[in-house]
Amino acid sequence: MADLDNTRETKEFYLKIPARKEAFFLKGSGALDWGMQDRLARIFQPQSGRTVMLAIDHGYFQGPTSGLERVDVNIVPLAPYADALMLTRGILRSTIPAASGKPIVLRASGGPSILKELSNEQIAVDIEDAIRLNASAMAVQVFIGGEYETQSVHNLTRLVDVGNRYGIPVLGVTAVGKELTRDARYLRLACRICAELGAHFVKTYYVEDGFETVTASCPVPVVMAGGKKIGEKDALRLAYRAVTEGASGVDMGRNIFQSEAPWAMIQAVRKVVHESMEPDQAYDFYQTLQHERREALAHSEA
Repeated sequence: MADLDNTRETKEFYLKIPARKEAFFLKGSGALDWGMQDRLARIFQPQSGRTVMLAIDHGYFQGPTSGLERVDVNIVPLAPYADALMLTRGILRSTIPAASGKPIVLRASGGPSILKELSNEQIAVDIEDAIRLNASAMAVQVFIGGEYETQSVHNLTRLVDVGNRYGIPVLGVTAVGKELTRDARYLRLACRICAELGAHFVKTYYVEDGFETVTASCPVPVVMAGGKKIGEKDALRLAYRAVTEGASGVDMGRNIFQSEAPWAMIQAVRKVVHESMEPDQAYDFYQTLQHERREALAHSEA
């Protein structure tokens, strides 16, 4: 029982200080439940409002693509530098150490391989399994203009419904197939549809002409997809342009794990995204890390 004998009579209620109410830092997320905001704040750094996600979910339709042959060897060492990992439940359970503490964006759609029509996806994860895996978000591909457009939109809305029920945000991924035009007009359409139908944040590609109109017209955070492998300096320039034109971060895969020095590349991308470091400086930083690693290896072998 509490000791009431020494209870102080005078208490400070700070009567002249209004109750503090802080607005949530992410665009379009102020009305979300506390659990939703908490999970989003694990993915996006509150200090910068941005994220560096490491996308390693390619195997769900491509198999062991270059750089992902051995996730335990090539990817696990990169995890400390990522704000979140985007991956499948199979790789998560089999390969990612639970002690890594990294927020998980769980790939929740799938079906066809690269040998079939990619837009013919279904929801591929039950919400209860996402909860068991402590997912911070679930990702679903949306094929606006694709053969199975309506089915993929329905996948998104079903996932949003269950995500709202259990407090797990949903990432709408705007897929661009072989027959779909990748320009600002199309991406505005695709991103806006995802947001209108309830996606809590959206992943899309960068386009040089009009990308700022894509981010401005989407009422929730937009994360830039890394896309195909390009040169390191070009990839850093791509990330820089995306965040300066309104993106809330990047979700890079091949431009990190297929880099000559993935550990250095992901750290350089972090400099661009979270510190707004200009691409030339970030590339110098990347090269410096490479040089330091080579020197350390040479010294250890001497």
